[in-house]
Amino acid sequence: MRTIQVEAVTAAVKKLCIEANYRLSPDMSRVFERARETEKAPLGKQILEQLSQNLEIADKDRIPICQDTGMAVIFLEVGQEVHFEGGNLEDAVQEGVRQGYVDGYLRKSVVRDPIIRENTKDNTPGVVHYSIVSGDRVKITVAPKGFGSENMSRVFMLKPADGMEGVKEAVLTAVKDAGPNACPPMVVGVGIGGTFEKCALMAKRALTRTAGEHSPIAYVREMEEELLDRINKTGIGPGGLGGTTTALAVNIDTYPTHIAGLPVAVNICCHVNRHASLEL
Repeated sequence: MRTIQVEAVTAAVKKLCIEANYRLSPDMSRVFERARETEKAPLGKQILEQLSQNLEIADKDRIPICQDTGMAVIFLEVGQEVHFEGGNLEDAVQEGVRQGYVDGYLRKSVVRDPIIRENTKDNTPGVVHYSIVSGDRVKITVAPKGFGSENMSRVFMLKPADGMEGVKEAVLTAVKDAGPNACPPMVVGVGIGGTFEKCALMAKRALTRTAGEHSPIAYVREMEEELLDRINKTGIGPGGLGGTTTALAVNIDTYPTHIAGLPVAVNICCHVNRHASLEL
């Protein structure tokens, strides 16, 4: 059994909130640079160049990549041989979000009640997802999610007979409906299977997978490649102003499901697709 003080979790979450908002992750940097090289439309190239300049300024001056610094989404993979001391784990995570957004001068976008809408003034609470894994380590991933792209999310409860073609059409429908609202070029996370809530969680988690790395499942990898090609042929383009780069990656996760269902969730993220991880 390994003991971890919860204050270490707070410090880690704080650091990740700031870093994810100030600096593009290495995997996103690679696919973004590839898009700059391959974009064929002159206006599309110009927009990608402007976005690149914005990223360089944010990194150099230690300021947010985007004014919408998102609602903090935290994934915790907790080893079953870990024991936490010094306080409540959930409280420690939320304190990390609070410190990160206050000390990092990040925009506070969270309201205490979805109807009354009074701002909490420190961007808490974040949304925390826990999973218990083997071992004595804790992996923390912070993925701040802006709502321009979050609002473009979709869940489709398809019939089993809709099959793979129905899944592809659902993803394309979500992307086309999103158009410029998701701040393309986008990353498209897709969850297939499970239940209503499980497929949505998979789609969100899929966004944190290393961009450019495909599923180890052959048919899923082929679907990711096909959908990326078809999305980029929609002509939506950078900034929604036309071009050959509408998406930078399509990441699909699957899970077993019921004989009567085929749930599909699509969670779209903007061109920065913020995420940062560390291990304790």
